[in-house]
Amino acid sequence: MAKTAAEILVDRLIEWGVDTIFGIPGDGINGIMEALRQRQERIRFIQVRHEESAALMACGYAKFTGRLGVCLATSGPGGIHLLNGLYDAKLDGQPVLAITGMAYHDLINTHTQQDVELDKLFIDACVYNNRIMGPAHVVNTVDLACRTALAYRGVSHITVPSDIQDIKHDERSKRNVKHHSADIFTHSARLPNEADLERAAEILNKGKKVVILAGQGALHATDELEEAAELLGAPIVKALLGKACVPDDSPYTTGGIGLLGTRPSQDALENCDTMLIVGTSFPYIEFYPKPGEAKAIQIDLDPKRIGLRYQIDVGLIGDSARSLAELCKRIKRKSDRNFLQKAQKGMREWNKRMQEQGTLKDKPMRPQLIARELGKRLPSNAIVASDSGTITTWWARHIPVKRGQMHSCSGNLATMACGLPYAIAAAAAHPDRPVFAFVGDGGFSMLMADFVTAVKYQLPIRVIVIKNNVLGQIKWEQMVFLGNPEYGVDLHPIDFAAFARACGGTGFTIEDPKRCGSMLDEALKVDGPVVIEAVVDPFTAPMPAKVKVEQAVKFAESLARGEPNRGKIAWENMVEDRVRELV
Repeated sequence: MAKTAAEILVDRLIEWGVDTIFGIPGDGINGIMEALRQRQERIRFIQVRHEESAALMACGYAKFTGRLGVCLATSGPGGIHLLNGLYDAKLDGQPVLAITGMAYHDLINTHTQQDVELDKLFIDACVYNNRIMGPAHVVNTVDLACRTALAYRGVSHITVPSDIQDIKHDERSKRNVKHHSADIFTHSARLPNEADLERAAEILNKGKKVVILAGQGALHATDELEEAAELLGAPIVKALLGKACVPDDSPYTTGGIGLLGTRPSQDALENCDTMLIVGTSFPYIEFYPKPGEAKAIQIDLDPKRIGLRYQIDVGLIGDSARSLAELCKRIKRKSDRNFLQKAQKGMREWNKRMQEQGTLKDKPMRPQLIARELGKRLPSNAIVASDSGTITTWWARHIPVKRGQMHSCSGNLATMACGLPYAIAAAAAHPDRPVFAFVGDGGFSMLMADFVTAVKYQLPIRVIVIKNNVLGQIKWEQMVFLGNPEYGVDLHPIDFAAFARACGGTGFTIEDPKRCGSMLDEALKVDGPVVIEAVVDPFTAPMPAKVKVEQAVKFAESLARGEPNRGKIAWENMVEDRVRELV
C-alpha cells in the first residue's frame, strides 16, 4: 500500500536510528503526528509545553548522546519558537534536525493563515535547509538532512506543507530514480598528516612553558590529554564546554578560563611560551596570550577554525583523541616541571579559597554553599546541565567534575532557560543515569512549565533552583563593566517548591545553611522529579578570577552613583582593597 509523505518521512528517520522526537502537535503537522502515532512502538514522541524547549531538548540530546537530536513544530509560530534552541545547537556545534509544517503548498506567500516561509526564516541557523515538494522528495531530503547535520555538526531543517504530508501518489521526475539515496553516515580516519605532526612536535618539544587549552572537542580525549600534559609538563586549562574533558581532581588541570575561570588558568595562559589548543574555539580573545608572545599548535576537526582566535604556527586537522595520541608519540618528556608545579601550587591556593567560600554558613545562604554541597553528592555517572547567568559561575567553580560525569551548558549562545530542557533530554536518553539541572530563578522561570514534562514522562530529574530574586549576571555587568547602579533586574519571588508540587512533582526549600547538606540528602532520595529551591544571598558577587583596575573603578562608580544596595554587597568577593578606597 502506498505511503503518505509523512509516513515515508517518519520511516526514514527510524532507519537513521532516530528514536526520540521532542515537540508540540499542531494543525500544520497533523500528517506527521498521525505517522508518529502509528509508529509509537518504534519512535517516541515527547510532548513539551513550548517549542523553544523542544529545540533546546534536541540540542541537549545531541550533547549528551553524540547522536542526532530531533524536534518538531507546527507551521508559523510553532516553527518560529524553535529558533533560539536551534541557534544554541548551531553555536555549540551540535547535530540537530528540526522538522516543521507549513501552509498548504498552493497558498504559500498569499497572506493565508500562519503564512510564514520557515525555510527562508531558518537560513542563517542551518547547514541544510529544504522544503519537501512531494512524497518522491522525502527520502533523499531526509538522508541529506541527517547526514549533513551529523557531518557538519549543525542544524538541518525540513519543512513540509501540511497538505503535502498526506499525499500518497509517488510522482517523480525521470532523474529521481527510486532508492538512489542511502541512510548511511561514515567517519574519515580524522588524522593529521605526518609532516604537520612532526612540525607540531618540534615546537612543543622546544617550549619551556607549555599550556594546553581544551574544549568540548576534547571531551572524549581525557586519557590523551593527561598523557600530553605529563609529557609536556603542561597545565590543562578548560574552556567552559570542555569542563568534563578531564576531572577536576586531575593533577594537571587548573580548571576553567574566562570570567568564570580560575586564577591559575589565567596565570598559565598569560605566562606560557607555547600553547596547545585542543578542540576549542574559546571566544574570549582577551584571555589568550598576547598575539606573538607564544607559539601555538591547534587541533580541530574543522579547518576553518584553525587560527580563528590566535596566530597558529601549526594546525592539525583531525579528531582530538587520535591526533593527541599520534602527537604524544613524537613528544619527549620534559624534565623541567617548574611551570606545571607553579600552576599546581596556584591551584591548591585557589581550591582553598573556593572551599572557604563554599563552607560559609552565613545567612542569607551563599550560593557557593549549595553548589559545593551538591557537588560532593554527585555520583561519578551523573549528568549535570547548567543554565546561564551567575548560576554558571557557581557551577563552573564550585561543582567539581568527577571522572565519568557529563556536564554542559549553553556555551556560545549562553541562552537562559537551557538547563531544564537539557536535563529532560539527558534523562530521556539515559534512564540509567542520575540527571541534575543547576539553574537560576531567572532562567528556570522562562521555561519552567516543562517541569511538568518530566512529571508526565516520569523522568526523575533533580532541579536545583538558586533563588536570589534577581537577574544577577545583568546586575553585576551593569555595575562592574559599566559603572551603573543596578536597574530593572529585580524579580518578583516565586515559590518554586509549591510549583513543583502543583505539577505533580516534589518540592523542597532550603534556607538554613546549616541544614543545606541534610536537606539535599533528603531531596535526593526522592524517586521522581524534584525541585530543590535554595534561597540565597542576592548580594554575593561572581567576580572574575583577577579583578582588573578598570573593573574595580567601574564598581566603585556604581556605588558612588547611587547603587540602592550599596551597604549589603558581599565585599569579600571584590578581593581588592582598593575598591573600598575608591568609594
